[in-house]
Amino acid sequence: MSNSKTPLLDMYRTMLTIRRFEERCNYLFMQGRIPSTLHLYIGQEAVATGVCAHLRPDDYLLSTHRPHGHAIAKGVAPRAIMAELFAKSTGCCKAKGGSMHVGDVNVGMFPAIAIVGANIPIAAGVGLAARRLGTDRVAVCFFGDGAANEGAFHEGLNMAAIWDLPVVYVCENNLYAASTPFPLAFKIENVADRAAAYGMPGVVVDGNDVEAVYQVAGEAIDRARQGEGPTLIECKTYRLCGHSRSDPRTYRSQEEETAWAAKDPIPRLAERLKEKGLATDETLTAIEQEVTALIDEAVAFAEESPPPEPTDALKHVF
Repeated sequence: MSNSKTPLLDMYRTMLTIRRFEERCNYLFMQGRIPSTLHLYIGQEAVATGVCAHLRPDDYLLSTHRPHGHAIAKGVAPRAIMAELFAKSTGCCKAKGGSMHVGDVNVGMFPAIAIVGANIPIAAGVGLAARRLGTDRVAVCFFGDGAANEGAFHEGLNMAAIWDLPVVYVCENNLYAASTPFPLAFKIENVADRAAAYGMPGVVVDGNDVEAVYQVAGEAIDRARQGEGPTLIECKTYRLCGHSRSDPRTYRSQEEETAWAAKDPIPRLAERLKEKGLATDETLTAIEQEVTALIDEAVAFAEESPPPEPTDALKHVF
């Protein structure tokens, strides 16, 4: 995507695809057509999009219990993710993972890890593997502010730092660890302030500004690829939905939600595209129609796909 003549327009399409995918998932869940629960990425699309726009297919991505946006931005097919959510055999993890474990190693995304913070030290291992194999691949690890208070955070970042591993750690600080406000769990203003303790750069960026994320991520990824070690990026953002589908959001005020809705990264980029002369209303409408058709096809594919056979439970198990 970063090689495109119009990376901003490409990023708009990616963000809109994530948003419409998540909105459709919410609708399908409410209809009882998707089993289990969902942790939606609505509002945080600029983070995954701005970071993954720099990644090659052979670069690595490690995600969390909120992985749909990361997966789409990394190149996992929406139809394969949707089929996974429907627990169909054509799903990206053959119906063995579900919402919190989507991924596709063919495009560099490991199946997501739902245990909070568990992907952080694994990312260091992936970075070490990339180096030992003699490649210039980079591992990007997404996690939330809550994960930054897990022991795995400190162990993973320290190991990546002392060995100068090609890892970019991206903290999506959406101000709440489930329902716990950030100030109640941190004595510091920024998660990125902790980077200094490990001897790596720490950068804070507006996570609702995809251009800003793209710029910061590009510098960190280039640094990692050149063998200069890891970076901790903190993207200040906000989920415009509950922590999961069972979350009534009673811990947040309506005023706060309204204020953050005004910072929605998608209309924000739409206006910027028009101001820069990179798109018109007609261009954006055409993209909307293309994205809608893509999501419609993904749902149809998922619904028409066969369920797994009982014997499939024994396949791909090591």
